[in-house]
Amino acid sequence: MIAVDGLSLKMGAFAVEGVSFTAGTGEYAVLMGRTGCGKTSLLEAICGLKPVRGGRVRLLGRDVTDLPPADRGVGYVPQDLALFPTMTVREHLGFALEVRRWDATLAARRVEELTELLGLGHLLDRRPPGLSGGEAQRVALGRALAFRPGVLLLDEPLSALDEDTRAGMYELLRSVQRQTGVTTLHVTHSRAEARALADRLFVFDKGVLRESSVDT
Repeated sequence: MIAVDGLSLKMGAFAVEGVSFTAGTGEYAVLMGRTGCGKTSLLEAICGLKPVRGGRVRLLGRDVTDLPPADRGVGYVPQDLALFPTMTVREHLGFALEVRRWDATLAARRVEELTELLGLGHLLDRRPPGLSGGEAQRVALGRALAFRPGVLLLDEPLSALDEDTRAGMYELLRSVQRQTGVTTLHVTHSRAEARALADRLFVFDKGVLRESSVDT
């Protein structure tokens, strides 16, 4: 579950006040809104990357408002993916496990699982400059899922993809979410993405967040 209660943020002259919403455990929630409305700032606040002025964030029943990002159990894919150009795909998939000091055998097994789940077997020795947009998205998704987080946050993950690649990613994202059961919050400005992916849809407009029907 992702529960945001009365969250307030201030970024220079821009502010978000009193935002509340809940996405149930195992749901794929989509947050829509125009460019610049504060969607990314809200996502970063849930991750712990942006300080909050007020309100609380609860993830899977645990109040994480005052915890650092590494202690929140969140997998995060930023809009620019933040892949390291000198690391191979294999190294990206194992990165979060190495940081968390997983046993080497267990880490290798987890990388194999992610490789199969995301269809990355032929890409393991490549580096980001040699990947297509869709391939890079799958690597970023695998890195975020590696340590089995309970919550996955995606910031406009499909915005740079062409139409055909985007359609394939819809199927992949839903398949991954069903297989892992991870509670997901996906930020976008695309109604088509919301219709394809959302169990629950939230619309952020002029500082006000409301729930909306996926089919409207």
